[in-house]
Amino acid sequence: MPFADPHHDAAELDFLEDFRQMSAFGATDGGGVDREAATPADHATREWFAGRMRDQGLTVGADGIGNLFGTCEFVPDAPFLMMGSHLDSQPMAGKYDGAYGVLAAAHAAARLRAAVEAGTLRPTMNLCVVDWFNEEGSRFGPSMMGSGVYTGVLDRRTALATADRAGVTVAEALGRGPEFPPAELPTPAAYAEIHVEQGRELEDARIPAGLVDRTWGARKFRITVRGEQSHTGAALMADRRDALFGASLIVVAVRRLCARFGHDELRTAVSTLELAPNSPVTIAREVTFQADLRSPDEDVLDAAAELLVEACREAEQEASVVVEQDLTHSWGQLAYSTDGVALARKAAEDLELPHMEVMTVAGHDSTNMKDLVPTVMLFVPSVDGLSHNEAEYTRDEDLLRGVDLLTEVGRRILAGELT
Repeated sequence: MPFADPHHDAAELDFLEDFRQMSAFGATDGGGVDREAATPADHATREWFAGRMRDQGLTVGADGIGNLFGTCEFVPDAPFLMMGSHLDSQPMAGKYDGAYGVLAAAHAAARLRAAVEAGTLRPTMNLCVVDWFNEEGSRFGPSMMGSGVYTGVLDRRTALATADRAGVTVAEALGRGPEFPPAELPTPAAYAEIHVEQGRELEDARIPAGLVDRTWGARKFRITVRGEQSHTGAALMADRRDALFGASLIVVAVRRLCARFGHDELRTAVSTLELAPNSPVTIAREVTFQADLRSPDEDVLDAAAELLVEACREAEQEASVVVEQDLTHSWGQLAYSTDGVALARKAAEDLELPHMEVMTVAGHDSTNMKDLVPTVMLFVPSVDGLSHNEAEYTRDEDLLRGVDLLTEVGRRILAGELT
């Protein structure tokens, strides 16, 4: 379908209607969704999606960590092209992040299956649509849990024993949801994923398709500040060892790190904060939070991490506290398959779809899968770059063009062009 074609055919209307129905699960007043992993809203979404995959002729099953698979066998004993993303969300988040990619994969799979049945596509492998469990990691850490277990970077028993803030484990939360038949784990030959960009590079360039070639590097730290609990009024200022004051010094320093480097060479954030005893008349004895550093340049990332160490030492001196800094996650600038990027470029050119190569700042399940098999990662624009926000929005035309692109990428991979 040419880029300029404004018309919606029946398949496109079906996709938009499915997207509308899917977005009703966990819908918020602000137009987004709230369906953290293995909550009732997430369970309901997955049950609905499993039904839609069955309607499209896919065999549905789940593995021991909650990954949901829909498979279609064309070539007995052959491996699978896997396509998917995640249905879970952040709290009070947007309805496009992750969920669009899962639904796009299902609709692309339906088109590919129809092409095989019509004799216009001769597959060299089988086909699988996947909803990866707990990509977001907001209720249960770490993020990308389901794909991490599947690819072997995370132990399944450890993941199942992980508890949320209320003490509910992953195993318990999954047990409260729908029962799916046990899946025979598909052996992957390749993986493809499409996602809203979660940035504004495509939007600013007015380009409808991004071909992801690399990731930004990242360093994530769990920082614990220990002080001494005391009365907010009675304790002498000179005697105070206020953990919240010490943490505040570091929080400000994390933000100010960005000013030490060039334009957008570093992005930083403090996201979570746990405070004890969290009483209105008691000085905090302990504060724990996460500091997130990201950069496209690994040298910048290393330098920023060193400056963070210095900021923690300075906070110890000024606030009379003890600071522990633990590295929880770290990765460098990682490349996606060059053959996969080239294949995606050919697919976009065949569709007359303007495109550009982009990096991903956010992590995705594809970042796990790319270390296992050749992987194609695609982006569609996100208006104003909003993400993890109820106002997150991608235009219908961009959603539909993305389904077309994912379908063409899938057609080429099934035909054996990416091995």
